[in-house]
Amino acid sequence: MSQNPKSQARSAARLGAVQALYQQQMEGTALAKLLNEFHQYRLGRVIEDEEYAEADVDFFDDIVAGVDARRAEIDDKLTGRLADGWTLARLDKTMLQILRAGAYELLARPDVPKASAISEYVDVAKAFFDDREAKFVNGILDAIAKEAGR
Repeated sequence: MSQNPKSQARSAARLGAVQALYQQQMEGTALAKLLNEFHQYRLGRVIEDEEYAEADVDFFDDIVAGVDARRAEIDDKLTGRLADGWTLARLDKTMLQILRAGAYELLARPDVPKASAISEYVDVAKAFFDDREAKFVNGILDAIAKEAGR
């Protein structure tokens, strides 16, 4: 099933946001520099003859800046959903960014349908992990959505 261009652009923005948040965590890149770098070099570019889907830049910016601004609140909600004895620090760093971006969207973007936000981040998880981890993303984000009254 092929996505419409707007939907494809949002999917590309979500994947880019997870990558940007990962880079920010690993390198401590300042937000403005991070956004600029992704605008200039990453989003919707042709790399080795492979054209990457055009990303919805405003949507990308909102996710990355939103997670950056609300990280403590988002992390608190995520921590509350982890099994006893687990901390965010124990999660794979890519997994953590997928959960942060998904949680942000569920908390701050009522314009995005809950089911589509969750399924999009499950798809992002499948790009990096196997089905077990994808189910984990689904479960955590579904719980966050319910807690947020969505």
